[in-house]
Amino acid sequence: MNNKDIDNKNRIKILPSLFATVFALSASTFGGGFVIVSLLKKKAVEKYHWLEEDEMLDITALAQSAPGSIQVNTSLLLGYRLAGIPGAVTAIVAAILPPLILLSVIACFYDLFHNNPAISMMLTVMRAGVAAVIFDVVIGLTGRLIRSRSPLHISLMLISLALLLVVRVKAVYIIILCLIAGTIYAVVKERRK
Repeated sequence: MNNKDIDNKNRIKILPSLFATVFALSASTFGGGFVIVSLLKKKAVEKYHWLEEDEMLDITALAQSAPGSIQVNTSLLLGYRLAGIPGAVTAIVAAILPPLILLSVIACFYDLFHNNPAISMMLTVMRAGVAAVIFDVVIGLTGRLIRSRSPLHISLMLISLALLLVVRVKAVYIIILCLIAGTIYAVVKERRK
């Protein structure tokens, strides 16, 4: 689906669905940005067919490369892609409202939450589910890269993994390295044309 294919009337029609989708995911997912990005991909690509999988992966990569919350960044980019500025604003509001409301309630009753063993146990158990969802995202992205059969993508993935696990380079430097490598590759490829 191209932005040119989406006229202004259809862009406005997308806003309620976009808000409801992002709000529901933001309100019901725990564990950080990658969890919601995985679920947002399932909705935007597989259920509503708003985007192709490659577009969603590009949006995720851009969202991760930008400063700030990956959840908010991904929502902003998705909203902008679907409906321009109104879509971006709609998606940001939908992404921010649930945590804002929940954290406001928690702040009011912090002492009750902080010392409650049941809530502490619930949060500890939820980590296993969060780890599984993040693992699912990693497997999906890895499979996509391998299926692309791109020597650049596969090399960057393996080099990044080695830098992260063996050399213990910080993730931000790896992202910057991949951004530079991708930019150089794109410029060289464009010049060859």
